[in-house]
Amino acid sequence: MKVILFGATGMVGMGALKACLADPQVTQVVTVGRSSTHVTHPKLEEIPHKDLFDMSPIEAKLSGFDAGFFCLGHTSAGLTEAEYTKITYDLTFVVADALSRLNPNMTFVFVSGTGSDSSEKGPVMWARVKGRAENAILKMKFRQAFVFRPAFIEPLDGIQSKTKSYRVMYTLAKPLIPLIRLFVPSSVTTTRQLGKAMIEVAANGFPKVILESSDLARFPR
Repeated sequence: MKVILFGATGMVGMGALKACLADPQVTQVVTVGRSSTHVTHPKLEEIPHKDLFDMSPIEAKLSGFDAGFFCLGHTSAGLTEAEYTKITYDLTFVVADALSRLNPNMTFVFVSGTGSDSSEKGPVMWARVKGRAENAILKMKFRQAFVFRPAFIEPLDGIQSKTKSYRVMYTLAKPLIPLIRLFVPSSVTTTRQLGKAMIEVAANGFPKVILESSDLARFPR
């Protein structure tokens, strides 16, 4: 299985990258992003690309893939709805549209978040925008498309969030994770689990196209 990965330098994306490099089902993984992952591996190829809103300069390199994992994300804090829409909906649409045209037999996985609003009409701005992005992905002409909605994500294998406020939150929450797992086990997934789940649904499908945190928590840690 050949995988193309967007957002590999982020917390979730790095988990996906590590899972792909470790899994024998994945024969090649290609990352596309503004900065390097600084990972070296025989299966890994990096395509540096500064402007993800314009995929035309690298389209020749974007075909022949079995799976696409979109792990880019940004906090909505301090942003207007228009600003958040541009980096969450518009960017996702541009990338997914290019991949669906060039890889109609691809399985595409979009990492969203718990609480996303599929109606696109709710009172929470970020949830509306995420829901709109989810709906757009599920309507595209991929062989299969899946939406992941993780809740609390535990970073493993030395992975850290790029967002300072998130790093502080994870540091403070770390001693509480065993308690959260004990009382609300379905609310916690790990970066390792998410990576394994992406590979599994790409290889074998899943009964649901939207996987909530409770679904993701069932995959191997």
